[in-house]
This record gives sequence, structure tokens and C-alpha cells, in this order.
Amino acid sequence: MQPQKDGPRANRDITVPQVQLIDAEGNNRGATPIEEALEVALDAGLDLVEISPNASPPVAKVLDLGKFKYQAQKKANEARKKQKIIEVKEIKLRPNIDTHDYDVKMRAVTRFLEDGDKVKVTMRFRGREMAHQEIGLDLLFKVRDQMEELGKVESAPKSEGRQMVMVLAPVASK
Repeated sequence: MQPQKDGPRANRDITVPQVQLIDAEGNNRGATPIEEALEVALDAGLDLVEISPNASPPVAKVLDLGKFKYQAQKKANEARKKQKIIEVKEIKLRPNIDTHDYDVKMRAVTRFLEDGDKVKVTMRFRGREMAHQEIGLDLLFKVRDQMEELGKVESAPKSEGRQMVMVLAPVASK
């Protein structure tokens, strides 16, 4: 068994008996036997490259294979540059947080959600605060209600030992 090559099949790798041929000038020559298509490519000093292998008959074009692969790689790199990597940012709160501190944390949550990142809101309990977890839960619900138009709850508040965690995901922009 031969090793699998990456990229489109070219020249002698094309095994079908005939192809839909597009020559070097971009003219459609119609269904052409594979040997004749290879001869056209050889005469032009270029390669016969299978562009659309699933068509019937497959579409093959006469072009420079190296240049074609380079253009495809550039296009893939450009697409990779444009995609957004979603990060998970964490905001830590305490049950008895002051209003100003809360407002500062909410501005940060707003900024994260607008940037398209997920936000993990962590409520930490220390000492006797563990006996009054409902205060922390109410605060997490307040965060959820305040961020309703910017983010949706991806995972509801759940208790993990001495902390309670809730994850907000950005709402898809319209």
C-alpha cells in the first residue's frame, strides 16, 4: 500500500479514464481522455491537477502544482488568522462583596463577554460563610440577571467544595 499524499491528485496519480479538462488559459475543453489531457499539460509545461474529484467526470485543470499548493496554503493561513479562539476568563467573588467592588467586577465580565470570551464566575466561601451559601447563590443569580443581554448561562451555579461556580457564554452577535 502506498503512503497517502496530501493535496489534490496530479498527473499520473489521476486514475480515471477521462476528465473534464480546463486548459492553462481557463477554457473548458469538455470530457477528454486522461492520456490526451496529460499530453496537453506536458505541452504547456505544467501539471494536470484534479480540482473537483467528486464530479462526474472529475474536473482537472492544467496549472503549476507548486503554485497551486502555495496559494492553497496561503488561503488556509489567512483563514486561521481570522478565527477567534474563545478563552475562559475567571472572575472571583465573595458573598459579602461591596457594591463598588461588585460594579468593577461586572465591568470586567461585560468586557470579557463583548470580546467573545466565556466567563467563569467563582464564588468563594471562607469560614462561617459556608453556613450561608444562599447569599452567594443569590449573588450569582444577580450576576446572571445583570448579564442577560450579553451572555447566557452555559453551566448553572453548582457547588464544588468551598466554592460555587457558574459559566457564562457570550450571546451570538446579531
